[in-house]
Amino acid sequence: MPAEQLLDAAQDATQSEKQEVKGYFETTGFDRWNRIYSNSDDVNRVQRNIRIGHQKTVDNVLAWLQEQGNLEGRSFCDAGCGVGSLTLPLAQLGAGTIAASDLSEAMVREAERRAGEAGIAPGRIQFSASDLESLSGRYNTVICLDVFIHYPQEPAEAMVRHLAAMAEQHLIVSFAPYTPLLALLKGIGQLFPGPSKTTRAYTLREAGIVKAAAEAGFKPVRRSLNKAPFYFSRLIAFEKA
Repeated sequence: MPAEQLLDAAQDATQSEKQEVKGYFETTGFDRWNRIYSNSDDVNRVQRNIRIGHQKTVDNVLAWLQEQGNLEGRSFCDAGCGVGSLTLPLAQLGAGTIAASDLSEAMVREAERRAGEAGIAPGRIQFSASDLESLSGRYNTVICLDVFIHYPQEPAEAMVRHLAAMAEQHLIVSFAPYTPLLALLKGIGQLFPGPSKTTRAYTLREAGIVKAAAEAGFKPVRRSLNKAPFYFSRLIAFEKA
């Protein structure tokens, strides 16, 4: 097959998968993940552990940002904000301009609802429904947590370059890291069990993510590996080189 046809086929496959993910998070996926990212007791053991692991990642990011300081003087983009797990506490810490977006309109509406419930003034956070590819603008800090699980290696690296182009100083991303053990667990269905396999879940090679950031002029300055049963997330903070 000629190269142009291969490229077209790859783009069609990516678009089809994006629509699949969007449809999932607008329906059954929204209900499931809204419960996971809440205080609801209506979760099973796997979902509870995912909640614990994701919260570790969010807590790490908030701690790093506070160590950097001057939150009120900085602008932030939370790309793939979900129901606001990071955006809301960031606003409560006094961060400056915050733009928060998600592919799922249902997730964005829930994040807005939670912001109101938390007493955050309307307009304090600029919410929008958008895929990562359509995001634009310039921000001091761009953050994308636990979203790359929906991207194979090469599209994920392209997305790192895209998000880095929007960041003036800091880029923070997390992803499920590729290791032989995780590849084995995924292969036998123990890493992403049950209904969570409605959409594909990808593990990524860290070296490729770091290389993509370097190509955009960013260097890694902090790393952590957050894990709980059924949750593995490599978190990397980059700074402008």
